[in-house]
Amino acid sequence: MTTQILQSIKSIVSLNQNEEEAFVNILEVKQFKKKEFLLLEGQICDKIIFINSGCARIFYNVDGVENTFQFFFAERWYTDFSSFLTGQPTIENMQALEPCEVIQFKKKDLYQLYDTYPVFDRVGRILAENAFLSVSKLNQMLTNEEPEQRYLNLMSQRPEVVQRIPQHYIASYLGIKPESLSRIRKRILLAKER
Repeated sequence: MTTQILQSIKSIVSLNQNEEEAFVNILEVKQFKKKEFLLLEGQICDKIIFINSGCARIFYNVDGVENTFQFFFAERWYTDFSSFLTGQPTIENMQALEPCEVIQFKKKDLYQLYDTYPVFDRVGRILAENAFLSVSKLNQMLTNEEPEQRYLNLMSQRPEVVQRIPQHYIASYLGIKPESLSRIRKRILLAKER
């Protein structure tokens, strides 16, 4: 069960046997059913999550409307850094869109690893940098691209989203209404048929 997470870590750094054992000892494997929440708005996010299998989405509630922020598939890492770092309640919700198996570990255990095995400082820094780049890319997409271009880029860069995620969540992620996404998809289909 820990093979994928160890491969992910080892793609960043080399671990000796003691470091690997210390890391594996802090891991907790959890199963979530479809529609079950991995994190709820108002909770304190004091863990790092690695998706072992399945798919989940992050969304915000804004005046009763769910705004999808991101999708996470197998071999992706997640934490709400704001809540994780400050200890303040999260405004994010993480919900399983498919049955999910996740591997998670607590903040206190991670910080103990940092103190004992400095190699994990590098892992934490690189994962944080990757998370920042992901958010920056999303912001650029929403700011600089027209909706149809957003969808075309999503199709080419993240085809698993288009294949596995319900259309109304994709529309929310792209910042458009489901009807607009339907029109975009129809235009793209017609263009391919020509």
